Amino acid sequence: MQGEVEISGDSSVVFATLLGSCVSVCMFDPIARVGGINHFLLPDGGESHSGTAMRFGVNSMEMLVNGLLKAGGQRSRLVCKVFGGAAVVPSLGRIGQENIRFVTHYLVDERIRCVSQSLGGTLARRIRFWPTTGRAQQNLVQDVQGIGRQEVAYSRREAEAERKWATEASSEIELF
Repeated sequence: MQGEVEISGDSSVVFATLLGSCVSVCMFDPIARVGGINHFLLPDGGESHSGTAMRFGVNSMEMLVNGLLKAGGQRSRLVCKVFGGAAVVPSLGRIGQENIRFVTHYLVDERIRCVSQSLGGTLARRIRFWPTTGRAQQNLVQDVQGIGRQEVAYSRREAEAERKWATEASSEIELF
């Protein structure tokens, strides 16, 4: 689901997600045979959204890496496959491109090797990931109307939350 991170060392587990402008990183340690997936909507929340919201790539990536380390993975062995960042709804602007820019820079900065990627374009992707082997499967989705509606609805909810936060933030409060 959007904004989630999942980790597993169970060979019977297969993770699946559906991506539009969002990005998922499928990361694993081939020796420890543990892997995980995330699904983030936006690169970061800026100063007004600091915290641990998993919808932001900056938090989601940290949770993914730390979850793999807690499950027995070693940072030096982590490899990943990256998917998403499509422009399925032109009215949403450059969200997909910003997500791609974020994840590629993050992986370089953190020295995590990306062995495969499918980023950008205009089609949604359905992803399946086997966390213990690192196997990933992608299917391009031709009918993106449902995904487009989800992304537009999310964008509207986010804008409404921003307006509400700005209104509440302008009221006076006293901190002790």
